[in-house]
Amino acid sequence: MENSYVLQLSDSKFKDLMLCFCGYAQCSSRHYFGPAARPNYLIHYILSGKGVYQVGEKRYELQAGQGFLIEPEVLTFYQADKDDPWTYCWIGFGGTRAEEYVRDIGLNNNHLIFQSENGKELKKIILNMMKLKEMNISNQYRLQSLLYDFFAVLTQDAVVDGSEEESKESIYISHAIQYIRNHYADDLKVVDIANYVCIDRSYLYKLFEKTLQMSPRDFLIRFRISRGKELLTITERSVEEIAAACGYKDFRAFSKVFKKLIGMSPSKYRTEHREEVRKRLYAAEQNLDELMKDENLLHLKQK
Repeated sequence: MENSYVLQLSDSKFKDLMLCFCGYAQCSSRHYFGPAARPNYLIHYILSGKGVYQVGEKRYELQAGQGFLIEPEVLTFYQADKDDPWTYCWIGFGGTRAEEYVRDIGLNNNHLIFQSENGKELKKIILNMMKLKEMNISNQYRLQSLLYDFFAVLTQDAVVDGSEEESKESIYISHAIQYIRNHYADDLKVVDIANYVCIDRSYLYKLFEKTLQMSPRDFLIRFRISRGKELLTITERSVEEIAAACGYKDFRAFSKVFKKLIGMSPSKYRTEHREEVRKRLYAAEQNLDELMKDENLLHLKQK
């Protein structure tokens, strides 16, 4: 179980770096999330307690003062410690230059863990984000400013745990994935991705199968559907508009692929998932007074 409070945002006017959601959570013993993949980047920072973070065969035992990166469309699992469960805050973000900002911190798919002594400042930034519930234009600029503040703290302070030097293969994969993130809404073909990375299409296929256990085409499809799930949940766009935004000229083709992967139609997913989100938000609101009281944050409670 997790006592959490989350701010989830709809479409942003900012494209190079945009905040998707942020939150603060006190986890119970052995509370876990995953295995799951997300369409956005996430950065978690541990305020107290301990837990584990697992990506593929890599397992990290983490504690207060450390943080971890979750990359888009990468299967991850994380769990609170049995005896000393963690409390953490997090941000989810995306954008055409999101990978560049992440690399400015020193993080990438070979360097996922960092340490920071500015936990209080990071926490303060996220809690200030959570105050801005009304999505008017003024608050959008304030949120963007706070997002840059978050990165400014980490680029100045974060110490990234050592790992193996990036291989050419991992660089090819990283560049290919970034190209997909930036162009998934276009009429994108695997050959376009291979040409961008400057390698042969068959070699790109082998790299994806070796690293991600799926073909480039399957990755593109799953990325588009993940983006579709997100848009169905946080926007009022029609299924036709969402299909187009995810690179499908024919919304019926989008619906067919969506149902095959998710097990239900886009419309049904929107109805069921929004109800689930509504219930979670209601439960979070019920727990908010206790959570805010513990952290002396009652002023965040919406009047």
